Amino acid sequence: MSLNIISVFLIAVALAMDAFSVSLTKGFTQKNLTKQQILYYGLFFGFFQFMMPVLGYFCISRISSIIESFASIIGFVLLLAIGLNMIRESLFGGEEEITDKFSFKEVTLLAIATSIDAFAVGITFAVLNNPFLMPSIIIGVVAFAFSVAGIYIGRRLGDYFGDKFQILGGVILILIGIKILLGF
Repeated sequence: MSLNIISVFLIAVALAMDAFSVSLTKGFTQKNLTKQQILYYGLFFGFFQFMMPVLGYFCISRISSIIESFASIIGFVLLLAIGLNMIRESLFGGEEEITDKFSFKEVTLLAIATSIDAFAVGITFAVLNNPFLMPSIIIGVVAFAFSVAGIYIGRRLGDYFGDKFQILGGVILILIGIKILLGF
């Protein structure tokens, strides 16, 4: 049973929603991101959204069930830690600390945490004997586009609503983590 392009695109959009939400958060909490840094966010989110289905496809063995059983916990813990840190910085940190912070470590952790569900999609591709490379590329490209768009939209929202979006951003990351943990 092979998936058509519309099905693959809908899967890609669904998988990109977590990256889009995190990117919105980054857009309204990090006002001074350069175009290069925004590109990094898009590339990191897109790359991990591309790689996870590929890994899932090739890990369809005994190890995949072990990884899959811990993946939601790992995603939850990463997003919980980052979200709580954002809330802490908003409540107790200085303004410069919040708006100018860019970290490759953080963007990598966010990209991994939001792409864990794509791993399961790769396993599904393997189980259904579907091709995986083109769908994985589409998933990565859509995640890239949604991430970059999310940052720009988040900037607009942040300008309109003010700096207290840092707390909302932390709460959003925690809720995404809970969603991943519960498998919604």
